[in-house]
Amino acid sequence: MGETTNTSLDTVVTDFILLGLPHPPSLRTLLFLVFFIIYVLTQLGNLLILLTVWADPKLQARPMYILLAVLSFLDMWLSSVIVPRVFLNFTPASKAIPFGGCVAQLYFFHFLGSTQCFLYTLMAYDRYLAICQPLRYPVLMNGRLCTGLVAGAWVAGSIHGSIQATLTFRLPYCGPNQVDYFFCDIPAVLRLACADTIINELVTFVDIGVVAASCFMLILLSYANIVHAILKIRTADGRHRAFSTCGSHLTVVTVYYVPCIFIYLRAGSKSPLDGAVAVFYTVVTPFLNPLIYTLRNQEVKSALRRIRAGRGAASENK
Repeated sequence: MGETTNTSLDTVVTDFILLGLPHPPSLRTLLFLVFFIIYVLTQLGNLLILLTVWADPKLQARPMYILLAVLSFLDMWLSSVIVPRVFLNFTPASKAIPFGGCVAQLYFFHFLGSTQCFLYTLMAYDRYLAICQPLRYPVLMNGRLCTGLVAGAWVAGSIHGSIQATLTFRLPYCGPNQVDYFFCDIPAVLRLACADTIINELVTFVDIGVVAASCFMLILLSYANIVHAILKIRTADGRHRAFSTCGSHLTVVTVYYVPCIFIYLRAGSKSPLDGAVAVFYTVVTPFLNPLIYTLRNQEVKSALRRIRAGRGAASENK
């Protein structure tokens, strides 16, 4: 365990204790099973999306589904960074996380989370081009450009995560070492710093605020143009098809942004709701995304039927 018996600046924290989610002891086993099952289903659901896009040539040819596959990959990793620590909280296992592990968890959470933010923006831009510029879409959003945009999102996300991790852990931590949260995130860790955190809180608010607000405004601008274009479609069936291609994306954007705004854009907040809201976007959202895209997206469901039919035909030919 880290040396945390006093708050002297000569004492250096070598690990943190994640207090986890408050819960009645009688529900420990049930909560462990719930989070464990959610984690397994999250991995399987997102893996299904990845394999479906990889196995179906029609989906591979559409940038929209390349972006969806990248989103599934991000969800799998984001869930793996957070959720195993959550369900271990309901076991007798040690709640300690090494200092370096805390740094890594915070970095990867913000790296993957901000990359998702950029990816949602790219998905909105893709839908804007497909609906508002249908004749030029194959030229404006080709495979090479799509790959470049995704790579740019990863690089930008990595830079964002590095900034947040560096700013947070450049401060001295001399005790106590109990993080009143279920993972190492900026607001909870900063409360343990043995220094003034005003600058950190301000930079975090501005940095995350600029990233989230700019992406969100670009998404709103894309969809304002999309709605304007859809309303010009004369047939009800055409309007319905156009709206259905955007419905899944709008749903996941909503369940992503609302909790993030609640957590990060309220500087210095210590609301008891923070933990519950954070569980939603770190645990539940990666679980819901594959359900939203398979249940609401006709092309994904058609691809799954084609793959199933192809396997059935192959089995009959044996």
